[in-house]
Amino acid sequence: MSVGEAERLRIRVGETVGQVSALLTRPRAPWLGYVLAHGAGAGMEHPFLEAVARGLAEREVATLRYQFPYMEARARRPDPPGVLTATVRAAVAAAAALLPELPLAAGGKSLGGRMTSTAAATEPLAGVRGLVFLGFPLHAPSLPGTTRAEHLTRVAVPMLFLQGTRDAFARRDLLEPVVRGLGPRATLHLVEGADHSFGVVKRSRRSPAEVLAELLATTVDWARATMLATEGTAAAPAAPGVGASGGKRRL
Repeated sequence: MSVGEAERLRIRVGETVGQVSALLTRPRAPWLGYVLAHGAGAGMEHPFLEAVARGLAEREVATLRYQFPYMEARARRPDPPGVLTATVRAAVAAAAALLPELPLAAGGKSLGGRMTSTAAATEPLAGVRGLVFLGFPLHAPSLPGTTRAEHLTRVAVPMLFLQGTRDAFARRDLLEPVVRGLGPRATLHLVEGADHSFGVVKRSRRSPAEVLAELLATTVDWARATMLATEGTAAAPAAPGVGASGGKRRL
């Protein structure tokens, strides 16, 4: 498999939910695995997430992208939080089975990141040593507040917040105190001029590729300096049901 090429998989969430699709991108010599969840309005194959996975693979970081059940069913409304967090846990277990030799990070874009932290706040995600948020949705654009961040105080692992300074879902004057309040386990990296999708205005004279490179470099540097320096939990045991079927592995 070439760098950036993804293997299609199936992940079993539970008896009620069934299975969801996933994409594993594994470089030749990975040193880290990232369990990457999509945002509310676009699935795991959104061009931004594909670019993140491809860019991380070039930096020898493996990624496991996956669908939430509502996106798999092409529904508009996200699943209840319990279903979303159960899917996060299933994806983390699948990553631990697929990448048993690697330390894991988890998180994702917007809703996916928040549901990952919600799951980690309820019970630690086995094998996960850090969380990486690609635009944490602190509040709805029309309803600024910080209640969505209250659970973060119960997350025990280091956290990296990658956030645009023009993000309508996370006003800077609200987000910065939240991150400071979390103490040394939280790091905020602001992308100047970027919105919630990390788009920048033309007058910034920065290309999407340059913004992406900043996100990737920050993630890699942070993981090496912070996450891998933390005493990690051993990777979770292999999930049952690992095997090949019709070109897709089922987990």
